[in-house]
Amino acid sequence: MDKFAAVERALRSAAPHTLLNVVTVALMEQYGAERVELRLADYGMRSLQAVESVPYTTEPVLIHGSPQGRAFGAQEPCVTHDNGSYDVHLPVTIRGDRMGVLTVRLPEDRYAQSLLPEILHVCQALGHEILVAERDTDLYVLARRAARLTLAAEMQWQLLPGRSCVRPEFSLGAHLEPAYAIFGDNYDWSASANHLTLTVTNGMGEGIEAALLTNLAVNALRNARRAGLDLADQAALADQAVYAQYRGSAYVSVLLLRFDLNTGEVEAVDAGSPRMWRLRERSVEAVSFDAQLPLGMFEDTVYVPERFTVESGDRLLFGSDGVYEASSPAGERYGERALARSLLSTRLLPPAQVPGAVLRELAGYHGETPLDDDALVVCLDWRGRPDNGDDGEADEVSGGF
Repeated sequence: MDKFAAVERALRSAAPHTLLNVVTVALMEQYGAERVELRLADYGMRSLQAVESVPYTTEPVLIHGSPQGRAFGAQEPCVTHDNGSYDVHLPVTIRGDRMGVLTVRLPEDRYAQSLLPEILHVCQALGHEILVAERDTDLYVLARRAARLTLAAEMQWQLLPGRSCVRPEFSLGAHLEPAYAIFGDNYDWSASANHLTLTVTNGMGEGIEAALLTNLAVNALRNARRAGLDLADQAALADQAVYAQYRGSAYVSVLLLRFDLNTGEVEAVDAGSPRMWRLRERSVEAVSFDAQLPLGMFEDTVYVPERFTVESGDRLLFGSDGVYEASSPAGERYGERALARSLLSTRLLPPAQVPGAVLRELAGYHGETPLDDDALVVCLDWRGRPDNGDDGEADEVSGGF
C-alpha cells in the first residue's frame, strides 16, 4: 500500500494531461512494467480507444472479442502471456461508471497474481484523477471518440451524468444511440443520503433545436431539485421555463422519479413519452402512469405525483419512444413483445451492459434501414437497504456522481 500511496500522491500533483505518464513511470519503477497503455471506451461502447498525445494514431481495440474487452465487460483483471511477458488488463471504473482499461506489461520474473489488487488501486486513483482532469484538458474526451460527434451530440454528452453508477442500494446503466448523432433524448440522475432522483427525457424535434430544448429542460429540473423543491414542483418549474422560452411551440416529454432508498417507495411524474417496464423474478410487465402534459406545452400546468413501491431484486427498464415505437420490417413495434423478450434474455447481465444489449437487439429487429429517431435505454437494479435504516446523513439536494 506504500507503493499505491506514492502513485496517488504523484497523480494528485500531476498536470491534467500527464496522468498516464505519471502512472507509467510509477509502474515501471515500482513493478518493473515494460509498457503501460490506457484505453477508454468510445461513446458507442463498441471499442477501446488509446489515450495518446496525438489522437487516433493507435488502432482501436474492439470491446467484444479482445482481452481488454473481457476485462472491461467482466470488470475483472484479464491476464495474457506472450513472448516472456504478461499483459495484465485491468478495468478503470469509478463508482460503477466504466471508463476503460489499463494494460500493464510485466516481465515473467516480476509478475505475481498478488500484485493485481495493488494495481487495481492504481487504476481507481487514475480514474478519479481523469474525472477531475477533464475540466482542464480535452485529452481524455478526444480518446473516447471513434468518429466526429455532431454538435447536437456534443451538447448532449456534456449534459449526461455518466453511463453507469453503483451504490449498495441500486445499480444504474444507460446508453443512447446513435451515439455520435443523438439530439433530443437524455437521462439524468442524482443520489443523496436517502434518495435517488432519476429523469428520462425526450425533447421534440431534431438536431440542434432538440438539443437546445433538452438542455433547457434538464437544467431547469436540476435547478429546481437543487433548490429543494419536491417532485411536482420540479416538473412545474421546468414546465414554466420551457413555456417561457418557446410559448408552446416546442415541448419536452419526461418521466421523473424519486426513490426512497430506505423504503423503496417511489414518487413518479409521467409527463410525456418515456415509458417503464419492470422485471420481477421472471415476469415482465409494462408499468403505466396517469399521463400528464409534457413540459412547456401550456402555461402553468399542475403536475400530480403518483406512488408505487420497488422490491429488492426488481429490475426497471426505461425507454424513449425511439425504442418502443421502432418497427420491424413486418410492422410490429418493438415495445409490443420484443422488448419484454429482450429484458428477459438480458436478465443475467449487470445493468451497465443491459442498455447496449437491448439497443443492439433493437437494431437487428428494426432491419437494415437506420432508426428514424434517437433511442435511449436506462436500466435500474434495485436492492434497497436490508435494515431500512437511516445512516443519519443530511439529505442533499444538489450534485450527482
